[in-house]
Amino acid sequence: MPFEPEVIVVGAGLAGLVATHELARAGRRVLVVEQENRRNLGGQAFWSLGGLFFVDSPEQRRTGVKDSLELARQDWFGSAAFDRPDDEDLWGRRWAEAYLAWAAGGKREYLRRLGHRVVPLVGWAERGAGSATGHGNSVPRFHITWGTGPGVVEPFLRPVLRAERAGLVRFAFRHRVDELLTEGGAVVGVRGAVLAPDDSARGVESSREVVGPFEQRAAAVVVTSGGIGHNHALMRANWPVERVGPAPEHLISGVPAHVDGRMLAITERAGGRVVNRDRMWAYTEGVHNWDPVWPDHAIRILPGPSSMWFDAHGQRLTGMSGVPGADSIGAMRQILATGHDYSWFVLTQSIIEKEFALSGSEQNPDLTSRDLGFALRSRLAKGAPGPVERFKQHGEDFVVARTLPELVAAMNGITRGPELDPELIERQIEARDRELGNEFSKDVQVMAIRNARRSLTDRIARVARPHRILDPAHGPLIGVRLNILSRKTLGGLQTDLDSRVLDAAGAPVPGLYAAGEVAGFGGGGVHGYNALEGTFLGGCIFSGRAAGLALARGR
Repeated sequence: MPFEPEVIVVGAGLAGLVATHELARAGRRVLVVEQENRRNLGGQAFWSLGGLFFVDSPEQRRTGVKDSLELARQDWFGSAAFDRPDDEDLWGRRWAEAYLAWAAGGKREYLRRLGHRVVPLVGWAERGAGSATGHGNSVPRFHITWGTGPGVVEPFLRPVLRAERAGLVRFAFRHRVDELLTEGGAVVGVRGAVLAPDDSARGVESSREVVGPFEQRAAAVVVTSGGIGHNHALMRANWPVERVGPAPEHLISGVPAHVDGRMLAITERAGGRVVNRDRMWAYTEGVHNWDPVWPDHAIRILPGPSSMWFDAHGQRLTGMSGVPGADSIGAMRQILATGHDYSWFVLTQSIIEKEFALSGSEQNPDLTSRDLGFALRSRLAKGAPGPVERFKQHGEDFVVARTLPELVAAMNGITRGPELDPELIERQIEARDRELGNEFSKDVQVMAIRNARRSLTDRIARVARPHRILDPAHGPLIGVRLNILSRKTLGGLQTDLDSRVLDAAGAPVPGLYAAGEVAGFGGGGVHGYNALEGTFLGGCIFSGRAAGLALARGR
């Protein structure tokens, strides 16, 4: 029998699966159109560390963290710095209010009912720029999923696959949408190209050979196609030069090649409005993957606060933006202001063993496999975690030496710009080391380290005991060249709280919905200018859920 969908979902990533789950739960017939093969179900979320943002969670309370909706709102809006209140930020602000209430309310129970679980220790990401009312998390809120990215995807994939077996859901893999069909101003379907079969592994760049056309109609279309993270040309065209600095010439990709942003322009041609194009979330701590899956494959270092951070000229980054893991955009400004697109960490073996984590499900096999014994052995064992040690040994951005002159010489061997002056580096390290000689300090990084160790999670698992960088007992010394890594799009299709795509006049485009990164994780930019981390997956879930629920009740 022919399959006649009531709703077409474009994209089989997390937001698409969530929307499909809610639609199938309500008995709606759904066609999921995806340009990649079945191996790629779950999209970028599969590759993630699985971090989620919760407010006043049991995990926080058990570790002594006092959080509240009021404090989270202060942090979110201080970070977002919404400055287009009656236009491009109108709906982003409303989405932010709604999402915060959910993060402090029903989000945890919604996920737990589907089988989702988190590890008991809560991380402190994006610790802030040094102002109570500015950017950053005042308390730890980063909850890592037990199972990392796959553990976020599976609670929605399982019921969607059951619905597929029951005949409510059908997937059209290797189908690329090139056009949204419109009639009388309403979206009534999709048209595009059938791509040649390609059984490549998950994430691998696949063939774009076209073998035929396709067209499919339905009463509504939900666009969940992701952002622009692997489309470097589009990123550079929209790069916020005045606010952040010149676009990086050398850019490495934290997302697979299929994250190309095509559906933004396609949806715009159908009447949808794209807002906040200049807002994106790139990381400064990217390293080339020594064992890549996709082109320009990058991994982000998730750093603790103790590594010393230097720009391309060897000058130490200043303020809280110079504390690793505190203020991503502030650090980006300092780095790009030099005219170069890279920076350096200098650290010790003691620091890398305790403070270096790598983003990605594949870089955290103990958590991804949900093997408690393996996790305890790998996290508590002497030495750096296995994936980190392999990057130290094989990664092109890592150098190791016994003495500082040897280290700086090795760093100069991989520089893409000016040679570093070993005497300048030494003076700055020695000055910072002197600050550890007493219980007081005026060095903001030393103060941040001591503050971080007040968190039970950080003291146990994330922040090394304070020590002098040049103390040979903590060696060898390690230098890491840090590159700009593409990741998330913070702007996108403007949507109302039912995930309906709005037109230039602010009215819903009939039959057209959007969720996830393509919609700026809600409203065309729920994060404003800065993200608090753990908020991307949650934004996919929240906006995908909103789209599915709205269509299920006939909105």
